[in-house]
Amino acid sequence: MQPIEKEVSYTTTNSYATLNALTKDTKNVWLVCHGIGYLSKYFLRYFNELPETENYIIAPQAPSKYYLNNKFTHIGASWLTRENTSTETENLISYLNTVYQAENIPNNCNFIVLGYSQGVSVVTRWLAKEKIKCTNFVLYAGTIPKELHKEDFAFLKDNDTKITYIVGNEDAYFDDDRKELEKIRVKNIIDPNTNFITFNGTHEVKKEVINNLVK
Repeated sequence: MQPIEKEVSYTTTNSYATLNALTKDTKNVWLVCHGIGYLSKYFLRYFNELPETENYIIAPQAPSKYYLNNKFTHIGASWLTRENTSTETENLISYLNTVYQAENIPNNCNFIVLGYSQGVSVVTRWLAKEKIKCTNFVLYAGTIPKELHKEDFAFLKDNDTKITYIVGNEDAYFDDDRKELEKIRVKNIIDPNTNFITFNGTHEVKKEVINNLVK
């Protein structure tokens, strides 16, 4: 007999990390989703040169943790795989909604949503499904999921959301052809006026690039 795959629903708990304090002086609230192999508390290091009193950063945590090497020392995490992607996406959207609601972001703050690498697929799905209003949407060295279409992001234009796409000129995951294809896709389904930034570097997060996003 062939195995039968079944499903159950249950309540689970997941962490997330924040940097700085949300006060009356806060100008920018960031929600940033890390790439594969990261933990949220360490991903925040890339945002620690932003002005502390003006920037509050929220870093959700990918739920699937694993050891990064056979020494069982360093731990990373993954958001999604090809396995049962639809259900896992719904779980992640529910998690991100809960984080978003828990933080109760003030309306007078700029709200910046950033995804890095695998995190791009997470934040694009979240925004597309929940129509989250944000001031800036930053796609950093990642790709838009194939199932998403222009209609999913029409709401961003209504909110005057600024779109930025960032990639390194020596990123091993993005040769020239793939860069061009992704650029076309971003223009076609998110915003033809997207600001494209190419920096000198590989598949990495650059603090100076992050810092310049709010200058």
